[in-house]
Amino acid sequence: MLSRPGAAHLPGDASWLVRERTPWLLQVLRRSPAVRARVAKSMAGARLRGRARHLATLLLNPDNAVVEATLDWLGQSASSQARALGHANRTISDLKKKLKAERQRRQYAQEEAREAGKLLDETRASMAELEERVDKLVRQLAVAQHRLQDPQTAAAALLHALERPPVPRDDAASRDPHGGTAPPERYNDVLLAASAAASLTPEELLAAVRAVVDPTPPVPRVEVVEELGLRVTPLGGDTEIGGSCLLVEAGGTRILVDAGVRTFDGRTLPPRDIERALEGELHAVVVTHAHNDHCGYVPALVAQSPRLRILATPETVRLMPMMWEDTVKVMREQDRSLASWGSAATVLYGPAEVEAAAHRCEEVPFTVPRRIGELTVELFPAGHILGAAGAVIRAGDRRIVVTGDISGFRQESVDGYTLPDSSRGADLLVMETTCCGDTHDDRELRVGDFVREVQEICQGGGRVLIPAFALGRAQEIALILRRYLPEVPLRIDGMAADLSAAFEAATADSAHPLKIFGDSVAVADRPAELDTFRTGVIITTSGMLTGGPAVQWAARILPEPSSALFISGYQDEESPGARLRKLAEEGGGNFTLPDRSGQVTVQVKAHVATMRVSAHADRRGLLNIADEVGAHQTMLVHGLPNRQRRFREVLRLRDHDTTGTALWRPA
Repeated sequence: MLSRPGAAHLPGDASWLVRERTPWLLQVLRRSPAVRARVAKSMAGARLRGRARHLATLLLNPDNAVVEATLDWLGQSASSQARALGHANRTISDLKKKLKAERQRRQYAQEEAREAGKLLDETRASMAELEERVDKLVRQLAVAQHRLQDPQTAAAALLHALERPPVPRDDAASRDPHGGTAPPERYNDVLLAASAAASLTPEELLAAVRAVVDPTPPVPRVEVVEELGLRVTPLGGDTEIGGSCLLVEAGGTRILVDAGVRTFDGRTLPPRDIERALEGELHAVVVTHAHNDHCGYVPALVAQSPRLRILATPETVRLMPMMWEDTVKVMREQDRSLASWGSAATVLYGPAEVEAAAHRCEEVPFTVPRRIGELTVELFPAGHILGAAGAVIRAGDRRIVVTGDISGFRQESVDGYTLPDSSRGADLLVMETTCCGDTHDDRELRVGDFVREVQEICQGGGRVLIPAFALGRAQEIALILRRYLPEVPLRIDGMAADLSAAFEAATADSAHPLKIFGDSVAVADRPAELDTFRTGVIITTSGMLTGGPAVQWAARILPEPSSALFISGYQDEESPGARLRKLAEEGGGNFTLPDRSGQVTVQVKAHVATMRVSAHADRRGLLNIADEVGAHQTMLVHGLPNRQRRFREVLRLRDHDTTGTALWRPA
């Protein structure tokens, strides 16, 4: 065909012609017997085999009828093949669609499986938490039963009830018949009834019960400080925040004011110089309040001194065992984490030591002196958190005042400090300095700003997460919201919920009982409400986002543009809370949260803010305390060295004589 003149315009060679023009070539063979004859002649020497040879014989046959029949058969075969190919293509297309659908279904199933696995993990974690809570309640019940059976512990509880100040009455029976109001009662109704039943005067009954509480017989002596050898030595929490511990010695009596733990490099550690306290017999530890940096080491002390007395306010006695239980849990988690890195942590104590320490606790009401050998301790309200106390300690005719953590402003959960007359003109004032370099804004303004922001988020259909410290901060925030936004649903989760219930129980019989739960406030139903609680406020632990329920809530809330997370309280520089605050200041982005199974990364779209409501006295408040006490000398503790140095200079300018944060003896 290519030899014909008309083929000159064709773009290709013989291979192209066969590949691109096969139907045309077959039609030429059909119409031209001469072409068939020429092709047959040219292929006479070709060696064709099988079907190719038979097909060539038929197509090149001189009989037109044979060629026609062959081409018809080829056409039908091609059509059949085309139909088969079309069917195959359609089948392949359908299978591809089904495969795509199955892949999508598999992806959905995998996502659902992941979500189900996540929900299962969260449910297991919640069940484990519930089991822990049940175990804690069982241990608390055992402690309460033991306290009822132990004579000295029962006597301490009885003494607290007998020493409680009488409730002021304003009725006709309490009025002076000649006008005015009768003098206030000296004794409460319980003491009067008990003394009458025992046929003793109130003073005789109190003396008898006090003798059981403190069986140390009085030794006649001339009470002068030189004989008693009064010494005050900071053993921790002096130029740092954490591990608070103060050793007070007089005569043969040695007591500690606080024994807290501190955290360093992923470990829970005792007070820095606690070994010095253990060089001799310890008679008691006076705990100012239930925060772990003030009380967390007490169970370890009881393990080493089984007869150690533990004195604290009734509220602190109720709260401390719960904090100790949590410390045991934290130390075990630290131990597992450090073990995975080939390092070892020291677990300071376990549940048995917590139970033993709880048995040794004695309730001491405010303003009622309690004798401990050569020393007398009087507690006074310090504000800060529920049950927080300062202490006036007498040694003969000398007095020292220890503020503990202190604040002078009224909070929702507790009033400010009240200094007793016995504190005025003390020989030494040991004063905390957490915020000695700060001047706090007006509290009502800060609370108002916080409430307005929460209200805006909730009115916009979002939810607010507030990771908070379980003791004190969580309850204070809950009470603020209950007061100003009673219509907003509020959930309290984790240990914060247990401690909130303890706040209610501890104040139930007081003149001002705290009501946290009820109406729109309830314990969070986790994990169900992680996704179903869509509008409202969640308060939960931990305050630094290092673990606990706060991480589960944050993983869901941080990606929500309409929601918010409020960081409250102090944040360690390396804590997730501090990192989140810095990320928010830089405009947001991806954030990694710690998780039980490792880490989880979320995109931060929620509003991140800081709630600044301190429970410590600021510089002005501390100066007021120093002025009110008017001590001969002042020692600064529980703060940072640079800030203490500047604050010491301020005190000097106000004519306050200061002493170094070290061993002190009266001049």
